[in-house]
Amino acid sequence: MSEIKEKNAPYPVINALECKSCGRCVFDCPKGVLKIGTVLNARGYAPVVYAGTGCIGCANCYYTCPEPLAIEVHIPAKTKTEA
Repeated sequence: MSEIKEKNAPYPVINALECKSCGRCVFDCPKGVLKIGTVLNARGYAPVVYAGTGCIGCANCYYTCPEPLAIEVHIPAKTKTEA
């Protein structure tokens, strides 16, 4: 998993073992913060990696991924002081 630099910002979590490197999430990310990695997983695919910043939480990556367990988007809950 990539290091997250913005603790209160949304971020994708990629399950490297489930990712098949199809590139749909990379293509559909409006901010361009995902890319195909260079290290192969146990199944022989190079899973997607996150840049570490820039995610807006749109979940396009999640909705376009054909693998149900490969990617999820975490959106931090707002506290009363943030709302």
